[in-house]
Amino acid sequence: MTTLILGLVLGGTYALLALGLTIQYGIARIMNLAYGEITLAAAFVLVFLFQAAGISPLAAILLVGPLGYAIGWALYAVMMRPLVARSGGGSRLEVDSILATFGLLFVIQGLLLMVFGSNFTSIAYLDQGISVFGVTVALNRLLAFAVCVIAGGALTLAISRSRWGLVMRAVALTPSSAPLVGIDVNRVARQAFALGSALAAIGGTSVAMYQTFSATDGVVFTMKALVIVIMGGVGNVPGVLVAGFALGLVETFVATMIDPGLTLAATFAIFLGVLLWRPQGIFGRRA
Repeated sequence: MTTLILGLVLGGTYALLALGLTIQYGIARIMNLAYGEITLAAAFVLVFLFQAAGISPLAAILLVGPLGYAIGWALYAVMMRPLVARSGGGSRLEVDSILATFGLLFVIQGLLLMVFGSNFTSIAYLDQGISVFGVTVALNRLLAFAVCVIAGGALTLAISRSRWGLVMRAVALTPSSAPLVGIDVNRVARQAFALGSALAAIGGTSVAMYQTFSATDGVVFTMKALVIVIMGGVGNVPGVLVAGFALGLVETFVATMIDPGLTLAATFAIFLGVLLWRPQGIFGRRA
């Protein structure tokens, strides 16, 4: 029961992070290798707001989420839009975006190291234990889990039930045909990239609530989000959510029952297995 509850809490954070990456890649066709750095930047902003300004992390989410969206919108306009125009809608965009965001990764990481240093960071916020089905869980973990479930659930409903979500899915499935029905593909792609950045920022705030992190941990979050996207299927929102919770359970089980040092090994073993035997993802690819 301990493994189950703690695994679901961790999986909620993973699912939200992967949801943002799958939206960026599935709709905007941009593989963002700096995704984890955006997550970390949001986590450091939350720590700063909490320690320096005394703003509650729950209140800080209301600031960090829109800020992440604005930064994503600006990044697309300044950095990604020229790549999209140069690619002409072809497969070259994926390669160019990987190279560009790989450079952006080190830019953001360098700024984080310069401003916040290389030490590990954490905050003490609502860390008292709460009994859940006989298992004591820190309240901050439960709050982080609730944030992830609310944000991920609301977005899933919006994508599957609203007209806006229908437009997003149309661009993800047939970007070349979407303009024929009056859809501005570039605007939708920019919205998707900005929305993915907002989800990365919200995921970063949930990380900061209960985890210890440093300015060089971004690549770990990027790779875990990528593993979940591959497991769930690119563009498959429900599949990504299920895969995120599954990965959280696997990591918690390995850390609890075998050895904490093998959690990353287990993660990438799953990644390699899916790539080799089911490259379309466990749940298949769809929008």
